Amino acid sequence: MYSGIGANISFVSKNDLKYISAGCTEYSSVMGASCGFGAGWIKTDLFNVDSNKHGFGVYVSSVGKEYSYSYTSTSNGVDYHRHKHNIYGVGVSYTYFMNGIDHSGTTLGLSVHATNADFKSRINGFFQVGYQF
Repeated sequence: MYSGIGANISFVSKNDLKYISAGCTEYSSVMGASCGFGAGWIKTDLFNVDSNKHGFGVYVSSVGKEYSYSYTSTSNGVDYHRHKHNIYGVGVSYTYFMNGIDHSGTTLGLSVHATNADFKSRINGFFQVGYQF
């Protein structure tokens, strides 16, 4: 819901939440930050449950970055080049809203996503802890 450590803007009703998010999924003092955007939709009445605390959703998001390296021969030797590639994911999620999807409160969640990664794992996930205002 937050594209890593970040925030979202959402449109909330009694049983669903549509959002866009921005955040950073990783940071390294050597490689820098991996930040991006996401969008998703969470519904609490998908399985005909009386409570609006259990949300099941789908999302697309930036989920990380990876690098590839190439080199070219020159008259002075070899030049090495590092290429950054953003990794995007499409996933499904479960989110528990402590006070209901349409009220302020703590949220906890798990998600699994498939990515376009070439070198890292193509299946991954997130654990989520947040607060909804």
